[in-house]
Amino acid sequence: MHATAVVIGEAGILIRGASGSGKSALALSLLALARERGASARLVGDDWIELEAVAGRLIARGKPAMAGRIEHRGAGVGLALSEPAAVLRLIVDLIQGPAPRMPEASIAEIAGINLPGLVFDASSAASERARSIMARLIDDDDAFVTSVRISLE
Repeated sequence: MHATAVVIGEAGILIRGASGSGKSALALSLLALARERGASARLVGDDWIELEAVAGRLIARGKPAMAGRIEHRGAGVGLALSEPAAVLRLIVDLIQGPAPRMPEASIAEIAGINLPGLVFDASSAASERARSIMARLIDDDDAFVTSVRISLE
């Protein structure tokens, strides 16, 4: 699949969009923001991602030959810390046309697996998109922690 993937903590994020839509720029912004906040952040792959459904989870893998390499538009290919694979928890779609002013939550279905999604248009900066995605991950983690605490009580 023509996409880019990163892993923040244990959350894999797949970024889909047309060529030139800002997938690599968003990935770089996410990696930088996560590290600023003290989270583990790694590139899974840039430009081409293989997806595999395993036991109800969607696994993303980058091309081994491109491990740790990501495009810096206008500057060439740079290096990033990388992981060979990640379990996806969020799908981000970058679209060309207008999108709602606030990031639109959605459900994305890939290989029969439904995952939460966000949709952004080209009008927002990669850093703004990264902040929205990080907020979504934090909200999802808080909901998960709350549900675990309730079930243990």
